[in-house]
Amino acid sequence: MATDFSKELMVTPGKKVKLADWDPDSTLSWQKNHTMKASLKRAVERLDKLQYLLYAEHKRALIIVLQGRDAAGKDGTIRHVMTGCNPQGCHVTSFKKPSAEEASHDYLWRIHHAVPEYGDIGIYNRSVYEDVLVVRVHKLVPKEVWSRRYEQINQFEELLHANRIKTIKFFLHISKDEQRDRFQQRLDDPDRRWKISQADFDERKSWDDYTSAYEDALAKCSGPHAPWFIIPSNKKWFRDLAVSHIIAETLEAMNMKFPPPSIDVKKLKWK
Repeated sequence: MATDFSKELMVTPGKKVKLADWDPDSTLSWQKNHTMKASLKRAVERLDKLQYLLYAEHKRALIIVLQGRDAAGKDGTIRHVMTGCNPQGCHVTSFKKPSAEEASHDYLWRIHHAVPEYGDIGIYNRSVYEDVLVVRVHKLVPKEVWSRRYEQINQFEELLHANRIKTIKFFLHISKDEQRDRFQQRLDDPDRRWKISQADFDERKSWDDYTSAYEDALAKCSGPHAPWFIIPSNKKWFRDLAVSHIIAETLEAMNMKFPPPSIDVKKLKWK
């Protein structure tokens, strides 16, 4: 079946977002079957070839932002979708609580510091959007400060775009019940309990506040240069299917070309 994942799941620039209108159980009529598995396999294989082309051309780069609530599947998405990529040209940066060095700079410093070089893919596990999410919810800075950051982030992403660095952003959308079930699965599995922290449970108390913060970030910061995609993620297999196709479609739209050889291959002679 043919699905334009980018069109179906992209946040329309300038349009108000209500997450209640986006069903986290949606699969766009896809089923977990052989057709789905074959489509995912093809997308991952396309991604592998396109990454090689991106690296060879060495004229542009791609940033993939993964945002979502705790247990939304950011790590799982990286593990399953990027499985075919060459690790030499694909770098993951996790943005946690700012270090002492990071906190001594402006909030964009650590983000710019992690921008991939031409030819590479940079994956952000969380991102600059933490500075309009957790910072807002927990009132770490005044509203007059964080409210100005939407436009600052837009300008930063436009700067990257003007310098041939494309940004695509995925909000992995899960329900509160699904998060609870995933937390419980971790508690029930001795090998996964290390992933649970008190903060995970404490943050659930601010679920509605985070919903409002995400809705504003998605609505105010989605544009053609750096679109947001809302990925229904209660079904992990659909999450991987949608994200893999959108990344591949984004790379294909760059119309990349292999560079010519640096020497005249006709003059090469075997000895």
